[in-house]
Amino acid sequence: MGICRADAENQDDLLQHGALQVDMFFLRHLLAAASVAVFFGAAHAVESAEQQFAAIAGLPADGVNARVGQVVEVEVDLVDSGGLAVEASGERANALYRMAFNQIAEGWSWRPLADPTVDDYYRYKFLPLQSVLSERGEYTGEDKIGTPQQMKVTWRYDYFLAFENLYDFYPRNADDDAGFSADLPTAAAGHLGLRARARLSEPVISESTTFWKATFDKPTDFTLKKRYLVGKLEEIDFVDSLSGEVLCRIRPGQGHCTVR
Repeated sequence: MGICRADAENQDDLLQHGALQVDMFFLRHLLAAASVAVFFGAAHAVESAEQQFAAIAGLPADGVNARVGQVVEVEVDLVDSGGLAVEASGERANALYRMAFNQIAEGWSWRPLADPTVDDYYRYKFLPLQSVLSERGEYTGEDKIGTPQQMKVTWRYDYFLAFENLYDFYPRNADDDAGFSADLPTAAAGHLGLRARARLSEPVISESTTFWKATFDKPTDFTLKKRYLVGKLEEIDFVDSLSGEVLCRIRPGQGHCTVR
């Protein structure tokens, strides 16, 4: 865990929130389902990423190490990530979750000596899980001399699943559309969710902190914490976000599944 300085890449992460790349017909249904997608019904509850991270972070060092090899299930954030595209053709639809740019730009993921023809500079890939915003009051500050202002204090916690075995599922290539896909009935596309199953590996969790100081034009002290559950990806499930039912499952050696 460590503290890093703000850079252009982190600012882009902060300022740009992707929109679901779906036909307008599906957008209304997907957003309406978002409120229930986080828990998939009482009978199919999955602990939030925030809860799972906190449970591990609260352990002593030997307790964290003991979590290596434990299986976790997490819900992928499809609302803010903008990673899901759905295209319908009659009674069938194709859902695609793109992974081409989901690379973790942290120091522990960076491999400067990698040969880009055969490997990626960033070792770990990510799936976005959850964002939690915390407003922490205000104070009187003076960024512009002689002009006191009320400065807000805001923290945001972004949670991710970090894994290094993406290419266990499909071959590495330069295709911007590379990712996880499913062929499914059009009727299922309006309440579609994505769930990941992974086996925790060292260091189990990781965290970075970036801080932007309040200015006259932007009177907010903003702290961004990126928190990672670290593991080996074992499967991706396309699920019905209303019932929690697994529609189809992708395991290593696959990048695609079909719902009959």
